[in-house]
Amino acid sequence: MATGHEHTVKAFDQDISQLRALISQMGGLAEQAIHDAMKALSRGDTALAKEVRKKDKQIDAIEAELEKLVVRVIALRAPMADDLREVIAALKIAAVIERIGDYAKNIAKRVPMIHTEGEDRIEAISILPAMAQLASDMVHDVLDAFSARDAEAAAAICERDNALDDFYDSIFRTLVTFMVENPRTVSQVAHLLFVAKNLERIGDHATNVAEMVYFAATGRYMADEAAAG
Repeated sequence: MATGHEHTVKAFDQDISQLRALISQMGGLAEQAIHDAMKALSRGDTALAKEVRKKDKQIDAIEAELEKLVVRVIALRAPMADDLREVIAALKIAAVIERIGDYAKNIAKRVPMIHTEGEDRIEAISILPAMAQLASDMVHDVLDAFSARDAEAAAAICERDNALDDFYDSIFRTLVTFMVENPRTVSQVAHLLFVAKNLERIGDHATNVAEMVYFAATGRYMADEAAAG
């Protein structure tokens, strides 16, 4: 016959599984939002861009559900040490994923302003999807690291942020050069620069999540480990 303690442990494990499932669900929606926003940008698909903006509310709703679950877990289960770190990490990660969804929504908002009538075609648009793929892969992989409590995988994701920053610097130079040579495109290029910046910020947020995953898994801060090394 199961003891009260065993029931409590089982209930806590179920709560943790639900937290992970909600994080995974949020992450999947955020990844899809990035993908769809960039597809809308590449094709000038304003209908798809509008859909991205509408679906952002789903991410917000899941975050609200997760916040209620975290409050319940802390109040009823009183988790300690490793367990508490994981619960708090889930709460913080959910907030970061919500911000990633907002960046995808912001990209979608700019689609109608970038694809205006005119003769000048901004070729840099074709470069941005590769940057978006890198950012999206970082989000996907860091959520896998959270699910697996994989500190090494989390640390590796932080190293990839430098490549994304280099991508941003290259695109920034390309766009500014194009704008100087084609003054009529100033408004469109300005919006594209914001798109590139949003993608760069998505990478920054994926790195923030990686640092949280590392701490939840090890109890140590990644920055402290790097300084010690």
